Amino acid sequence: MRNWFLINLGDAMLAVDQQDRIKDLLLSAYAQAGSPDEMAVFTRHESEGRLHCDVMIYFSPMSAKVAEEVNARSCEKPSPIGLSLLAGSKQSWLILFPELAR
Repeated sequence: MRNWFLINLGDAMLAVDQQDRIKDLLLSAYAQAGSPDEMAVFTRHESEGRLHCDVMIYFSPMSAKVAEEVNARSCEKPSPIGLSLLAGSKQSWLILFPELAR
């Protein structure tokens, strides 16, 4: 299973509670799985030319169970540009985005 997952939380001003819930779910799953570096959730604010930004949450493939729990959909691996780590190991950056090591 190498699919990434995505959920759009909508307007950034209204997404804080959902974002916190996802972070809590991931941290719990992360601890139960033994804190694997490949398990991480990232965020990015995307506007696509609109006035307000939407909060996009990207789940690494190893975070699939959490992604399914919040009804995230399968997606392509995101570009690391503009991403922020929401939950997981800081080591996940180089494991999930090896192109950053260059």
